[in-house]
Amino acid sequence: MKKIYNDVNQMVDEMIDGITTAHSAFLKRLPNTTVITRSDVRVQGKVGIVSGGGSGHEPAHAGYVGEGMLDAAVVGEVFTSPTPDQVLEALKAVDSGAGVLLILKNYTGDVMNFEMAKEMAEMEGIKVEQVVVNDDVAVQDSTFTTGRRGIAGTVFVHKIAGALAETGASLEEVKSIAEKTINNVRSMGVALSSCTVPAAGKPSFVLEDNEMEIGIGIHGEPGIKRVPIENADQITTTLLEKILADIDYSNSNVAVMINGLGSTPEMELYLVSRKVSQLLEEKEITIYRTWVGEYMTSLDMAGFSITVLKLDDQLKEMLNKPSKTIAFSN
Repeated sequence: MKKIYNDVNQMVDEMIDGITTAHSAFLKRLPNTTVITRSDVRVQGKVGIVSGGGSGHEPAHAGYVGEGMLDAAVVGEVFTSPTPDQVLEALKAVDSGAGVLLILKNYTGDVMNFEMAKEMAEMEGIKVEQVVVNDDVAVQDSTFTTGRRGIAGTVFVHKIAGALAETGASLEEVKSIAEKTINNVRSMGVALSSCTVPAAGKPSFVLEDNEMEIGIGIHGEPGIKRVPIENADQITTTLLEKILADIDYSNSNVAVMINGLGSTPEMELYLVSRKVSQLLEEKEITIYRTWVGEYMTSLDMAGFSITVLKLDDQLKEMLNKPSKTIAFSN
C-alpha cells in the first residue's frame, strides 16, 4: 500500500508538529510531550477538559482542542493509547484549580492508562473526574473493549461538556452534562474497505469487492456481520434501525452526525444524510441540527457511521454555544 511518510516511526511526532505549526494562532505543543493544548492553555477558574487516544482517527482528537471544546488532547501512536505520563502532563497543564474532566472512549488501553493518570494527578492535588463514552450499538464486547465501544458520539460529548465548562460551571456540573450526553447518544458504522496501519504496510483485514462489514469498529474490529454490499438507502436503514431500537427517540428532537471513516467522498455521505432525514421524519423524530463530514476516522477506511443524540433544552443550548477548533466550529 502506498503511504506518504518520511520515517514510519516518526509519523505521529511529525504530525503533531504539523498540526501545531499550521494552527499556531490557537494551538501549541507541550515541549517533550505528545500533548496538544489551547494556546491559552490554562483558563483561570474554568474546568479543564482533556481527551485523547490513538492516532489514525484525525481530526480526533486534536481537531477539537480550542475555545468551547477541549483544553488539551493527548496523542498516542496509531491505534494505541497514549501513556499515563503523557496524560498526566495534560492534566497538569490545564488545571487552574477548578478541576479537570477526562473524556475517554471505551477501549481497554485508554481506560487503563487514563485511570492511572487520574490517580497520579490526584496524588499531586489535582481534582479529576472522568467519563467513558460507549455509544456504539453494534456489539456488546469487542476485540478492544469490555462493553460497548466509544466512537463518533464522543465528539458531541466534547462539544457539550466543553461548552458548559466555558460558562464557568463546576466540575460536578460539567461531568453531569457529559454523562447526560453519553446516556442519550448512539452510533453505528459500516466499512466498505479495510484501513492500513502505516507500520504494517498492508490492510488490517480483507473485504471482497462485493462485501461490506456491518458494525465495524474504528480500529477495524469485527462488526456484526459481513454481507453483500447494498445501496446507500439500504445500508442507512440497517444502521439507523439498530440505533433507534436502543433508545426511545419518540417525538424527540435530535442532533445527527454522518461521519466518514477516512476514504468516503462527501457526495456519498450526503446520500446517507438524505435517507436519515427521510426515515426520522417518517418516525416523527425532529432533526434539530445535522453535521456531515469526517469527525472520527479510521485512517483510510472506506465507510461511515451514523450518530444520533437525543436532545433536551440544555443540550440544545450547549450545542449552539460558540466553539473555535480546527474541526468543529460554531
